[in-house]
Amino acid sequence: MEIYLVFVDPIQNSNKFWAAIVEDSNLTVQWGRVGYQAQTKVHTLGNHQRAVSKFNNLVAEKMMKGYRRSQSQIDSNCEVSEIDRAIELLKIIRPYVEQKNFSVAYINALNQYLKIVPTPLGMQIEPYRVYRSVEDVDYQMELLNSLLATPAPQVAVVAVDHAPEATTETAVVSLKTISKNFWRHL
Repeated sequence: MEIYLVFVDPIQNSNKFWAAIVEDSNLTVQWGRVGYQAQTKVHTLGNHQRAVSKFNNLVAEKMMKGYRRSQSQIDSNCEVSEIDRAIELLKIIRPYVEQKNFSVAYINALNQYLKIVPTPLGMQIEPYRVYRSVEDVDYQMELLNSLLATPAPQVAVVAVDHAPEATTETAVVSLKTISKNFWRHL
């Protein structure tokens, strides 16, 4: 059982993550600024049930503070719907960057985008410098679109004397195919 949460607010210079994993009777929590060395704390709780309970309580607390589920790094997996949403947000962001109009609407779209795509923005977030040109926006849009063109690996499970059941699995793509210079301009 594990989770990765982010809290992004460029206006308040906030770009934080919080992650937790339960292993046996231990709950390991990591937190810090995206792109920087994490702080770590291990809670030894005696049994697995207590670790899960503590995990659930801490996750609920973070979610109430405005944290949102995300993926931990650009080389993890992401639901196709999240990639689609990130592309839509880049389409919203693009005209603002083109016109150098860094209004509240731009900030809101940027906030939503940064919650989907983990982004090392440094210690001082300047929303008007996240994208310097439409070329930067287009570059990221191309990379995200390339993920949708790459078929996700399929895993088949066969049971003896068992007919396959219809399932509706969430489509997932690997972010591993995105090059390390995704944020080339930062």
